[in-house]
Amino acid sequence: MTPVQAAILGIVEGLTEFLPVSSTGHLILAGHAMGLTGRAVDAFEIVIQAGALLAVLWLYRVRVGELLAGIFRGDPWGRALLARLAIAFLPAALVGLVAHEWIKEHLFGPRPVAVALLVGGVAILLVERYRHRALAPRAAIGEITLMGALWIGLAQVLSLWPGTSRAMTTMVAALLVGCTPVVAAEFSFLLAIPTLGAATLFDLLRNREELLGPAMGGPAPLLIGLATSAIVAVLAIRAFLAWLTSRGLTPFGWYRIVLGILLLAILWGQPGTLG
Repeated sequence: MTPVQAAILGIVEGLTEFLPVSSTGHLILAGHAMGLTGRAVDAFEIVIQAGALLAVLWLYRVRVGELLAGIFRGDPWGRALLARLAIAFLPAALVGLVAHEWIKEHLFGPRPVAVALLVGGVAILLVERYRHRALAPRAAIGEITLMGALWIGLAQVLSLWPGTSRAMTTMVAALLVGCTPVVAAEFSFLLAIPTLGAATLFDLLRNREELLGPAMGGPAPLLIGLATSAIVAVLAIRAFLAWLTSRGLTPFGWYRIVLGILLLAILWGQPGTLG
């Protein structure tokens, strides 16, 4: 992997991680387009999510401070938010731990990504149409109930299929339990802290020799990917929140549908069913 390729993947990761379009799906497509495949590349695409995670920690440092106050000082509000994030985190963590190898072997390919993009786009359009009829949406993150957090967590399990999008599943679920788009996005971003943190650490520990070895160009590409994704993610989050206040998620639904159809058309007739 060259530094330029690492930077491209970092840009893709930072731009797409917190948008409902699937960062992993776009990274798989970008990697295949540049001829980058294999176990080490798959791990690289997961580990550079830590760069996007740094962006969340910086932009939401006040919220992170409240969570830490809940842990170390017993702050009631911080403990309540921490409990909701823990409930939402556990389902995907448990399923991912059990099915990690199967997912990488069978679903890290263009065809599964294309299908997931298409289905997810339709889901976004349907939910956006439904939520406008919802009454009394929750205007504060503290109003999410424990049951609502569980539903968001169960929805996040679907994001283990590359192309589905962790951001999409959690935000759509939050909208369905009555959150406003901005509150749904904020909860999704905070939920990324344990989710991405666990995923990146898991892959880094399992694949550190391949990731940092000469076949990948040493540690330089990984450092470039992390730095690039962090910077781009800060800009993407700010732009996305501004977009949500006026336009909602519908354009992302259409983007996913168009991209999914184009990919399926390109892949039609090519050998292989999942790769």
